[in-house]
Amino acid sequence: MVTGAEWDIKAKAVINATGPFTDSIRLMGDPETARPICAPSAGVHITLPGYYSPSNTGLLDPDTSDGRVIFFLPWERMTIAGTTDAPSDVTLSPQPTDHDIEFILQEIRGYLSKDVSVRRGDVMSAWSGLRPLVRDPNKKDTKSLARNHIIEVGKSGLVTIAGGKWTTYRHMAEETVDKVVEVHGLKTESGCVTPGLLLEGAHDWNSLQYIHLVQDYGMEVDVAQHLSNTYGDRAFVVARMCKMTGKRWPIVGQRLHPEFPYLDAEVRYAVREYACTAVDVIARRMRLAFLNTYAAHEVLPDMVRVMGEELGWSSAEQRAQLEKARAFIDLEMGQNAKQTAVSNAPLNLTKEEMQRAKERFHQLDKDRKGHITVNDLRKHFREHNQKIDERVLHELLNEVDLNKNGEIEIAEFFQLYSGLKGGQLTSNRLVGYLDEIHGTPSVNQEKKQKTPPKLQ
Repeated sequence: MVTGAEWDIKAKAVINATGPFTDSIRLMGDPETARPICAPSAGVHITLPGYYSPSNTGLLDPDTSDGRVIFFLPWERMTIAGTTDAPSDVTLSPQPTDHDIEFILQEIRGYLSKDVSVRRGDVMSAWSGLRPLVRDPNKKDTKSLARNHIIEVGKSGLVTIAGGKWTTYRHMAEETVDKVVEVHGLKTESGCVTPGLLLEGAHDWNSLQYIHLVQDYGMEVDVAQHLSNTYGDRAFVVARMCKMTGKRWPIVGQRLHPEFPYLDAEVRYAVREYACTAVDVIARRMRLAFLNTYAAHEVLPDMVRVMGEELGWSSAEQRAQLEKARAFIDLEMGQNAKQTAVSNAPLNLTKEEMQRAKERFHQLDKDRKGHITVNDLRKHFREHNQKIDERVLHELLNEVDLNKNGEIEIAEFFQLYSGLKGGQLTSNRLVGYLDEIHGTPSVNQEKKQKTPPKLQ
């Protein structure tokens, strides 16, 4: 809900297509005799760097030893891996746990070469989704779950479509509408025409369309490919909304983040296509929250600013949207789970490494307070002629501040370096800045993967 406003509407028929929330609507239509049929199951997935899978090949094992499905799939130049399967309560905000993530990492280790180090720090994001598994209300056996979808007509005439999969959504829709027509005696001019209908953007699209974006608008190739593959022939609408970069190349297309092909013009396009919140854009329109939580955090301020220009948000509303989006990334996209992994990482520093880390800590905590504040970071960077944006300073502190008390304590500093050494983290911006300023790393970090892992 955006505003919380309510309306009374009239309809010839009502379809309940609410996934894991199916029963809450069914019980409204028939509170006395309807029995629950939905058994939500939580499935956690993780995003890994692209080198974990070939760019055009996936792997799926539907028959693992414990009955779960394990897969690697290339997606948006990254790799998605999963999954878990556990009963869950219905919630608007499902959250992955570090236990779930570690389970997936442990499972996929068996599919990769022994010389490949599968590290917790390679998890760029993680999320939990609710599968709306259902029991067939027409069967006496209430424990068995339907493998596909079911359609139920309640005493009030409410038509419920439950279960099913994303891959069969058109078939589910056809059967549901046919049932509504039958039950409510609706008149139709023809049967289902879905097989002949193209999705928005598909009418004039072809696989070489991106070349026109490069040649006609002066876009970078990866950006043009992203726009073409995401928006189809509507990519030209997005291109016309782009501003000039002021550079020789690219001519148009201001990236939100240097490592990803998303443009600020896409934010404007999303708003004009009815995106209403920052979470809508960062997760559901651009998918950046699913690809890399750190990058998602970094682009949020600029993204919210553009949305504010389009929607006329006040400064207070922009701050509220920013905080809601940050909380979403932390709780629902695995950022908090990553910090839990760092917090729980064993302290594996040698005596010499602890001494070097302590010296680095005291370079920031010159007053020997026992903790580092944003002001300490600001002073340190200024002393070394480093211009760091105020927003970035707070982000740097927050990434290391495990207990979220607004400061970095020596124990958190040791934990950070232990995570880097043990692979729970693959990088950290604050450490990177400090190593660049002072020339030498404080601890020996695990080597980054240089070549794609090989499937066994």
